[in-house]
Amino acid sequence: MTLNRRTFLGTAGVLAAGLSAPMVLAQGKPRVVVVGGGAGGATAARYIAKDSKGEVNVILIEPSRTYYTCFFSNLYLGGFQELSDIAHSYGKLAADYGINVVHDWAIGVDRDAKTVSLAGGGSISYDKLILSPGIDFVDGAVEGWDVSAQNKMPHAYKAGSQTELLKAQIMAMPEGGTFAMVAPPNPYRCPPGPYERVSMVAHVLKGSNPSAKIIIADPKPKFSKMALFQEGWANSYEGMVDWIGEDFGGGNVSVNPEGMTVTIDGEETKVDVCNVIPAMKAGRIAEMAGVTAGDWAPVNATDMSSKADPDIYVLGDASQQGDMPKSGFSANSQAKVCANAVRGALTGSKVFPAKFSNTCWSLISTDDGVKVGATYEATPEKIAKVDGFISQTGESADLRKATYEESLGWYAGITSDMFG
Repeated sequence: MTLNRRTFLGTAGVLAAGLSAPMVLAQGKPRVVVVGGGAGGATAARYIAKDSKGEVNVILIEPSRTYYTCFFSNLYLGGFQELSDIAHSYGKLAADYGINVVHDWAIGVDRDAKTVSLAGGGSISYDKLILSPGIDFVDGAVEGWDVSAQNKMPHAYKAGSQTELLKAQIMAMPEGGTFAMVAPPNPYRCPPGPYERVSMVAHVLKGSNPSAKIIIADPKPKFSKMALFQEGWANSYEGMVDWIGEDFGGGNVSVNPEGMTVTIDGEETKVDVCNVIPAMKAGRIAEMAGVTAGDWAPVNATDMSSKADPDIYVLGDASQQGDMPKSGFSANSQAKVCANAVRGALTGSKVFPAKFSNTCWSLISTDDGVKVGATYEATPEKIAKVDGFISQTGESADLRKATYEESLGWYAGITSDMFG
């Protein structure tokens, strides 16, 4: 099915309107606290508030007043979007759905007392807690790099100022300069996909700095949509992109932010821009809540509840759920399943069987869009893939353009689904 704003929202149900926005929470109602205002958290908060029709108090804790989507942030790098196009506020969630939006950092969870501590002081109690904190980085994942080096070698994996910085560095590259990317191991947040990012950087450089080179040091032997990207790079950016995979030492990498060098399998290269994307783990608050096992937070597939605590739910990138990728579409899909389950547990409303879907679009060059996706079901062990699809190499220009235009419709739909 071709997605656009109308059909996307249609699958989610009709938008509610006219809910009040009380500044003071009513007493006696069950309370849901949501930590993280991205594709998982904002969606879950909106659906619980919308569908409970005032029966549940919803508090959304999110430090940023303006949310920049990771999805389409690569298109900003490529010049296909403005930064303002991927910026969203939480005003409608408060005004139209009565959600109490708290702009602060959640810094702790007391599971026994069922409270969330805030950096600004005090704590908030909950009956159900939904964590959707996105990702943090694994310490020491890339030799020579830590977050203190992110201004010299940005990750740009949390959209906003890092994305602006990376674009500025790309535009300031000298003629014939070198852009390097240290790609992440699996699993990783996508979007912003590393290989779409390479495509968008190549698109910019082809126009402004055609003799520039791009090096990708990759610890993986292959990557998602690999044949599609490599076909696109050969067709649109011939000779510009050099992918160095695991078999050629792409996993043996160190960087020197002060000297602006990248060493791959013992060979040091001076670079002008270096985009370091380290190995990832669940956002810190999930670990602080004690619901992680290793780098991620295991959940039950039927409702996204934590395997460590039935009153805590973990959505999106932070969750360890099975076969779904760590994408915004996935988080949005999981959030609707979770919201239905949480509302049912608190109000006795009907809970529907869990069904999930995902599509990831990528833009390779102008009007050259590709996609991969699947549907999923809940099993006792995990969220399991049912069937899938992927764009094919050699597709017509008309089909690729239609795929790109489909992604524009999806973006309008999911952001309305998140923020109202």
